[in-house]
Amino acid sequence: MNCWLRQKLMNERQRRALTFLGLTAIFVGYFMAWLDHSAAGLTFIGLEMGEQAKFLPQVRAGEILPGRSLFYLPPITLALLLILLSAQWPARRWQTWAVRLLAVAISLLAFPAFEAVGTEAAEWLWRVLMIGGVLLAILLTPLIARLPARTLLVLTVVTALAGALLPVWPFIEVRVALAKFLPQGPAVGMGLWTTVAGHLLVAFAVAGQID
Repeated sequence: MNCWLRQKLMNERQRRALTFLGLTAIFVGYFMAWLDHSAAGLTFIGLEMGEQAKFLPQVRAGEILPGRSLFYLPPITLALLLILLSAQWPARRWQTWAVRLLAVAISLLAFPAFEAVGTEAAEWLWRVLMIGGVLLAILLTPLIARLPARTLLVLTVVTALAGALLPVWPFIEVRVALAKFLPQGPAVGMGLWTTVAGHLLVAFAVAGQID
């Protein structure tokens, strides 16, 4: 019995370690190079991808779907993961609210530049709505906490998988478009791999708790 308990605690520690590592990788990867090129001016970190992509003719013409808004998804999914993972923590603990405030701060990385507001409504509106979704999730945490544990875990896994896969969709299109203008096509940077791997680590760690 004691051996089984020690093994269970060890597995729980491993899952927490993997989850923390995954969350950290998502954040760090977003500030690393997603598109890597020998010319420094053509190397873009995750945070810059959405802004730089808008200058491509294919993006301006609406040929690249679903658009560049998905480049701003990683801070949103990271914020939602923090909210979901802390949803059942005691509300009286300061750590609970510290994590939720951190989630809000991270989600604001997707906030559009002030000069874009009013001139690129179709573009920035989705980003504002995504940030609003994070704030709504925090307001609804008392209801989210009442969900069955299995449902909460499944939601967390789905969120992590969405964060891993959806930004890759426009990334592939943008990389192909850039390759038409550059003699040496841009390489996939470590930042993208790190961000995707971070989401997958969280999904793997949480999926292991689903009975």
